[in-house]
Amino acid sequence: MAVTLTMTEEQHASLLEHLFPDDGCEAVAIAICGRAAGETKHRLLVRRLELVPYSICSERRPDRVTWPTQVLVPLLAEAAKRNWAIVKIHGHRGFDRFSQIDDASDLALFPSLYAWTDSAAPHASVIVMDDGRVFGRVVHEDGRFEDLTAVSVVGDDIRIYRRATEAPVPEYARRVAQTFGAGTFERLRRLKVGVVGCSGTGSPVIEQLARNCVGELVLVDPDRVEEKNLNRILNTTVDDARDRRLKVDVARRSIEAMGLGTQVSTYPETLFSRTVIQALSDCDVVIGCMDTIDGRFLLNKLASFYEIPYLDLGVKIEADGQGGVDQVCGTVHYIRPGGSSLLSRHQFTLEQVRAAGLQRTDPAQYRELLAEGYIRGAQEDRPAVIQLNSLIASLAINELLARLHPYRSDPNGEYAATRISLMHGIFDREEDGEPCEVMARHVGRGDVEPPLDWAELSLKAS
Repeated sequence: MAVTLTMTEEQHASLLEHLFPDDGCEAVAIAICGRAAGETKHRLLVRRLELVPYSICSERRPDRVTWPTQVLVPLLAEAAKRNWAIVKIHGHRGFDRFSQIDDASDLALFPSLYAWTDSAAPHASVIVMDDGRVFGRVVHEDGRFEDLTAVSVVGDDIRIYRRATEAPVPEYARRVAQTFGAGTFERLRRLKVGVVGCSGTGSPVIEQLARNCVGELVLVDPDRVEEKNLNRILNTTVDDARDRRLKVDVARRSIEAMGLGTQVSTYPETLFSRTVIQALSDCDVVIGCMDTIDGRFLLNKLASFYEIPYLDLGVKIEADGQGGVDQVCGTVHYIRPGGSSLLSRHQFTLEQVRAAGLQRTDPAQYRELLAEGYIRGAQEDRPAVIQLNSLIASLAINELLARLHPYRSDPNGEYAATRISLMHGIFDREEDGEPCEVMARHVGRGDVEPPLDWAELSLKAS
């Protein structure tokens, strides 16, 4: 099974500062990691770092460090209790592989980690290079070494470190490679993106991801095509509406007909499903194309628990009811784990999250409370059209590309949200704010029961 490691950009910066001190000698750190145990991939998610003080190391030289393993004892007790992983991390200057000293050290250390935690779930050893690159390996219980498939550093930029592969760029992808470079094309080809919502904005998002040769798409939408969808969902037909075909099936049909190599997994069910959450937790990026407040809040929690960058799309047309329009606008939010959230950006309140959940799970009680004035700020459906949906979808895909291949003259941190108003001719952006206190405590937790601390997703509820 493939094993990967993910950390935030703040954690990566902390490691660089600690592992490469001015004295030029090696140093070591320990990462406590949550887990995402998928069917084909096991993700290690850095929950927190323990930086081993230089002063307690018995030996520190440019090519080795000896440190007291007693510092692991309290960490192992916690790891055993919560099924967390231990990752040993040290730095190398210029030498981009594990040394024989590293081999001997790992073979001596890791058997005791497995014995203490009493689990065969993987632990890992990782090297950070002085240029920022990261690579590592699982050290199995029997002493076998197995390379980590990828190490991701998620922040304003999305950096995914993999062993280099030599693969020709196919003719149909040559323009993508010419624009952003063969390296970016290779990242796209190996990227797994989840898209929640396959209607107005989701449809052009999916189209553009596939045309950019993204390797794998996970599509989530429980709804079927209706006649009212035909003017804004790409590739739908009157026959699709007549036969009430699933929107995810129509999207998959279109992608497979392209023949550009994108693999598709479809989930014709609501986001509030254990199966869907597990599928999305395995993605490199998640894009939300839904307008329900509780759904957007849940995706924001998923981004924190599983350290996944999250793009949230919203469009709004406010009609005056007499054939006129008061507002035409849209927004793309980029949410990075450990940063601000949709909640802290005041896109909604926890009371609105609660109301949206009640509207979905108990419509009768929702209507009663709404009539009695106990629920305020409820959103009503607004019209949407393909030209606005496609514009916002394109902004989102360009935002994703900018994170994978920073091409703007200004840093990505200044584009936490991008807003456009067609009525007023405004194109605006805003910087990331302070970390969200509600979401920060969840960063890197990974698999818990119930998933995402969401009672509705518990085994009993399902």
